[in-house]
Amino acid sequence: MHDRLRNRAIIVVGAGTGIGAATVERLCVEGARVCVADINLPAAQAVAMRMTEAGHEAHALAIDIADEDSVNACFAAAVDRLGYLDGAHVNAADLRTIFLDSDALSLDLATFDRTLAVNLRGHLLCTRAALPHLLRSDHGAIVYTSSSASVAGEAERPSYAASKSGLNALMRHVASKWGKSGFTANCIAPGFVMTPEMIAGGAVPPDFIDRCIAGTRSTRLGKAEDIAAMAALLLSADGRWINGQVIHVNGGAVLT
Repeated sequence: MHDRLRNRAIIVVGAGTGIGAATVERLCVEGARVCVADINLPAAQAVAMRMTEAGHEAHALAIDIADEDSVNACFAAAVDRLGYLDGAHVNAADLRTIFLDSDALSLDLATFDRTLAVNLRGHLLCTRAALPHLLRSDHGAIVYTSSSASVAGEAERPSYAASKSGLNALMRHVASKWGKSGFTANCIAPGFVMTPEMIAGGAVPPDFIDRCIAGTRSTRLGKAEDIAAMAALLLSADGRWINGQVIHVNGGAVLT
């Protein structure tokens, strides 16, 4: 397993913390050369430094996926540094909008617009920047972080759910259009994941965690490493016959 991604050049967008940072670590351990991209450049630099100090190849770049010029500049710089591009994991989201994402009647349209600008339009921008490079690889792959909210039918967060449903549709289009070129596109739909930042912050009440666990078919909540493991699979040769799929990694909380 440690050589599964040897010399693969991969960019992880939204990699400064949480799932993205865990994915960078997993990819590096498996031998990949990784660009760590995030709107929070110091956080991305810290992840890249941690990887290089551990003997892996990683570098950091700033990216704002809501800004087309920023996206294009980041991908161009990543390819310039890496030499080529085999894979991309687009994991970015503006999670601040989730707390304002109430319901269809009371929702401020600015929240809806911002959510789609990042979670959907931003992922399209990353796709457009990545595809010309990924299609030159004989094992090009793109992985998007979706969400169980795309199918759960929640009473809250309509903007977030709509953006993730749209992302699933974008992924299926990409897989359908370029799959015959040997290219794969897939979404990972995480359930409730306790990131290291959430654990360290202690902001999630224990009773809420207990309720979440009670609603799953598992003994625990998710960890960032659970999602990173799936991303590594989809970006590797082991995932070459998985294409156009929304893969739910949620401990059985949502069954599809």
